[in-house]
Amino acid sequence: MNNMETNLGANGTKTLNELKIDHLESLNEEALVGGGADRIEKQKAGGRLSARERLDVLLDPGSFVEIDKFAQHACQNFGMDDKKILGDGVITGYGRINGKLVYVYSQDFTVFGGSMSRTQANKICKIMEMAMKNGAPVIGLNDSGGARIQEGIEALGGYADIFLKNTIASGVVPQISAIMGPCAGGAVYSPSLTDFIFMVKDTSYMFVTGPEVIKSVTHEEVTKEELGGALTHNKKSGVAHFACENDKNCLLLIRELLSFLPGNNLDDPPYLPTKDRADRVEESLNTFIPDNSKKPYDMKQLINKVVDEGYFLEVQQHYAQNIIIGFARFNGRSVGIVANQPQVLAGCLNIESSIKAARFIRFCDAFNIPVVSFVDVPGFLPGTDQEWQGIITHGAKLLYAYAEATVPKVTLITRKAYGGAYDVMSSKHLRGDINLAYPSAEIAVMGADGAINIIFRNEIKNAKDPEAERQRLVKDYEDKFANPYVAAKVGYIDEVIEPAMTRKRIIDSLEMLKNKKDTNPPKKHGNIPL
Repeated sequence: MNNMETNLGANGTKTLNELKIDHLESLNEEALVGGGADRIEKQKAGGRLSARERLDVLLDPGSFVEIDKFAQHACQNFGMDDKKILGDGVITGYGRINGKLVYVYSQDFTVFGGSMSRTQANKICKIMEMAMKNGAPVIGLNDSGGARIQEGIEALGGYADIFLKNTIASGVVPQISAIMGPCAGGAVYSPSLTDFIFMVKDTSYMFVTGPEVIKSVTHEEVTKEELGGALTHNKKSGVAHFACENDKNCLLLIRELLSFLPGNNLDDPPYLPTKDRADRVEESLNTFIPDNSKKPYDMKQLINKVVDEGYFLEVQQHYAQNIIIGFARFNGRSVGIVANQPQVLAGCLNIESSIKAARFIRFCDAFNIPVVSFVDVPGFLPGTDQEWQGIITHGAKLLYAYAEATVPKVTLITRKAYGGAYDVMSSKHLRGDINLAYPSAEIAVMGADGAINIIFRNEIKNAKDPEAERQRLVKDYEDKFANPYVAAKVGYIDEVIEPAMTRKRIIDSLEMLKNKKDTNPPKKHGNIPL
């Protein structure tokens, strides 16, 4: 046989092995075109990249290795046995982002609308298993019309298998979802179980039931974009974390986010060398906090002044804007930042902001990312709506997240820290490691006006000049309590610092805490107030 192959080759005829390689190349070419050139062009005409182009943008050049390229569905119903396409509507495999291993799947809308089949679910579950075993992030590029109706319960079972893998992988490896087309019905629950959701404006949407079903049941008329578009889920529901202008912007932003994250729950946060000096003094901060404690300021400006290179990657920037969350670096090391925003609702905590910050803190804690908190909080937002919708339970989520976290926690009180909100915002009592304060900090049960009206109600009422007496008592209360020194005297504040020294003191604290070890009692899991 070998002699025959050699002779055939010498005569210019391909050998058997060469013919087999030709067949492999033919299959590879067939797999690359997915649902066909016409459908790919139609997708691109709608402003969307193809499933493979998305991977080219997301991953380091030449790093992608595909798995299960030739997989096909096994459905025999409704003529599907004659409609088999290699890959079956999802591209799976692994590659690298900034040199680090990641696992990816990219649904191909040109193949049966990207619909979920038993085979597609098996492919996705396989790479999720590999990601957990090898300790690397999973990124899902979702572009699917939902369950493949022709497969019925097989498709639904496939979704549930993915949900289970999402749950088991939670807190083990980072999970990121990009919604790059439709995502409806059961398809929305896998992204919602992951850590971060990216959406693309005008071309992606998520909802459990679509506009047609809503109209038939509730008689409401709503468009897909209004119901579940990128801006809807970034501004109103808080389901999504990032709203991107287009596919490319979305994929590049995922790369940027991953630069702040470790590969798994046993890794340390990434380190990126910086030319920004650790001992840099920011003199402008000495006059940054307004003298009038009722005057707002932009906490984002303060954050940008002290982090490395002034770069802060904000998460959920359009939702619950009275609290700020996101990633930055101090002296090259990744940190998660949580900060009250005095410009919105005076920085009060409410239901939405508590949930937003709590989930972010728990993510940081799961992946060993220190949490730095900037506090200026006058309390919880009052009102019947807040009470009736459960601010007690939802506010407790934030308290729980801070108390549970064992990563390094550094807290800086810039101005107000009143009442229960003082306790909740990473206070010393919730195992805050280093708690700092500016001289402008006001740490008390409540503001001076409210306190005086309660404590000295009768004295003010019976005074010859009630308003003058009230003003005198307010000033006296402020002199005694509207400062950080009472808390410092009892050790609840570790140091009152000059604002110009903010960057240095935070970095000093994080460096000191670099090898911190803290644990919670052995248990299956806690029961966070959901």
